[in-house]
Amino acid sequence: MNNSKVAILLAEGFEEAEAIIIFNALCRVKIDVELLACQNNLVVSSYHKVNMEAHALLKDRETTLYDAIILPGGPDGTINLGSNPDVISFIQLHDEARKWICPICSAAVKVLNKNKLLHGRRYVCSGDLYKTANDGIYVDQDIVLDENLFSGRGLGVAFKFAFTLAELLQLDKKEIRFQAEHIYVNY
Repeated sequence: MNNSKVAILLAEGFEEAEAIIIFNALCRVKIDVELLACQNNLVVSSYHKVNMEAHALLKDRETTLYDAIILPGGPDGTINLGSNPDVISFIQLHDEARKWICPICSAAVKVLNKNKLLHGRRYVCSGDLYKTANDGIYVDQDIVLDENLFSGRGLGVAFKFAFTLAELLQLDKKEIRFQAEHIYVNY
């Protein structure tokens, strides 16, 4: 039985497909995943204006330590995450506790780099956003692991990102492979 607990941070404008694919894949391998709204309302509107109801508000979980926190992309979502002091404090709390910090798509640059939270670690992000970053070392790969920072290029690698995170959380690789094969994902 796995006892890992993961939070996915949702801010207005988040990339809904990244959040839902990662949520779905992690739930399939029996990880406890909590969607946290980074605002004062549980209903968060996504990049494509899909309303999603989070499980809890970030402000009600600000001292809860998760094994990993996931930062989905989305042009406005990452701007909103990166400019929210509660989100930054939450990331810092987890980083200091050596928990997994997991940005995907633009979140590595628009949230972590913006707030000097890459700390010189290697990362990947979408497009050419890395050209504006000065806090970490960009690596041109689908997923990149450096210390407790685990980043993904974007939506196209969301399943690989989720299943690799499950491995990092020390889940049974046979179960991960079974779930990946069950949904026809080359992992």
